[in-house]
Amino acid sequence: QVQLVESGGGLVQAGGSLRLSCAASVVTYTYYHMAWFRQAPGKEREFVAAIRWSVGRTGYGDFVKGRFTISRDNAKSTVYLQMNSLKPEDTAVYYCAAGYQVGSEITSSPNDYAYWGQGTQVTVSS
Repeated sequence: QVQLVESGGGLVQAGGSLRLSCAASVVTYTYYHMAWFRQAPGKEREFVAAIRWSVGRTGYGDFVKGRFTISRDNAKSTVYLQMNSLKPEDTAVYYCAAGYQVGSEITSSPNDYAYWGQGTQVTVSS
């Protein structure tokens, strides 16, 4: 069982930056991957970014367009999401997710992640 604890959400003005953190209770390198998803009111959960823990491969949702960066700290078993140039449409609850999947490809489906954090609110004002 993997427990995930997110932090770093908040209120920021458009054009500003935030860094989200997600600390995992357990990290097993083989086939382990972590991701960020988001969900705005009335919308489906949307893939933001993911990272393959062992090789460091990353992938992003199409809307990110170079504004966000996902990274990991092995020693702290923590994944980060650095968000720059934030827009009001980035307002959502951001969820950290983790799972195990054979291979090294990035997967953007929520179904491929077995463990989820409680979510952290990000609000971007115009």
